[in-house]
Amino acid sequence: MQYGLIGEGLSHSFSKNLHEKIASYKYDLHELKPEEVDSFMRKADFKGINVTIPYKQTVIPYLDEVSEQAAKIGAVNTVVNRDGKLYGYNTDYFGMRDLLIRNGTDPAGRKVMILGTGATSKTAYAVVSDLGAAEIRKVSRTGKEGALTYEEACTEHTDADIIINTTPCGMYPDIDDSPINLDCFPGLCGLVDAIYNPLRTPLVLQAQKRGIPAEGGLYMLVVQAVYAAELFTGRKIDPAAAEQIYKDILNSKRNIVLTGMSLAGKTTLGTLLSQRLGRRLEDTDDMIIEREQRPITEIFAVDGEPYFRDVETAMVRELAPQNGIIISTGGGVILREENVDALKKNGYIIFLDRPLDQILPADDRPLANTKEKVVALMKKRYPIYRSTCDDFIPNDISPEDGAEKILAALQRA
Repeated sequence: MQYGLIGEGLSHSFSKNLHEKIASYKYDLHELKPEEVDSFMRKADFKGINVTIPYKQTVIPYLDEVSEQAAKIGAVNTVVNRDGKLYGYNTDYFGMRDLLIRNGTDPAGRKVMILGTGATSKTAYAVVSDLGAAEIRKVSRTGKEGALTYEEACTEHTDADIIINTTPCGMYPDIDDSPINLDCFPGLCGLVDAIYNPLRTPLVLQAQKRGIPAEGGLYMLVVQAVYAAELFTGRKIDPAAAEQIYKDILNSKRNIVLTGMSLAGKTTLGTLLSQRLGRRLEDTDDMIIEREQRPITEIFAVDGEPYFRDVETAMVRELAPQNGIIISTGGGVILREENVDALKKNGYIIFLDRPLDQILPADDRPLANTKEKVVALMKKRYPIYRSTCDDFIPNDISPEDGAEKILAALQRA
């Protein structure tokens, strides 16, 4: 192996795909058992490796030199072999630093609360310390080693300005979990979460709903890989190229979620996007019909709207954790906040705003089978469509133009 990643449980790692986008080398995922690390590091048959859990501290005794950031953190995630000597770095430091900068979150003179006490927590501590934080407090479940408990954080440190989550709480597959309630911190002005799967954790969504700048960890993952690739190759990577790599990775992972009234063009646009991007299209109404083995009109007539909404929510929860798909939603999916939250975790919601006079009644839509019902529904739902979407497009244009507008919106986001 010339370049690659060592650690345990690497089957879900993004690193291979990421590094092979950044540079021209082949990048391997190499799982090691604890008893295999010594032989691997002594042999040093590689040009450059990244190191992940649980070996970020384990590799340090094998290194000839350790960077200032890695020494301060006490963990190494990048090792470069130069003429038989091993040099250790921590590019997570730069990933966390640049994530804070991207989020517009400046720790200088502010009180920072770091959730978790592991290696990423140490990275965050070093970064915000170097950036001039006035006070830094760590939070853990046990409160050991000087950390606050979560109860203490919520009752005695409600003046926190910035929160950084370094725990796995909210990470796939437990994507509904959140480590702390942000209602405790009325002055919060920034939040970042090191988790990148899902793209937006419940904690990030909590913050965004409150108008607090917040971002997940995918940008940190990309930046640390870019810095590692520069160390591997000795070549500087153009910042614009690095930004485009991030956009490409982000758009390959996130779902395109189309919302809007029935007959607003979601299926037409979804089909066109599916063909152009080579992505699978899922329609929540079609899924309900297939699951129930009966038309929507019959579901409403026999079991009522609450039953239909429950089945719809089940379909949303099935789709939400997936990556890189297109989701055409039923007109009322946005009526439940839990649906919107689920779809936003890995999705970018685009509202198709079709003029009312272009939305016709449909016999197979019980709530919109007359013009009067369509008008009443639009009046009720329009503010919800607008408040729950990440972006919207006026859909009084051709499907081809609509698709172009959606793709442009994804590049901006």
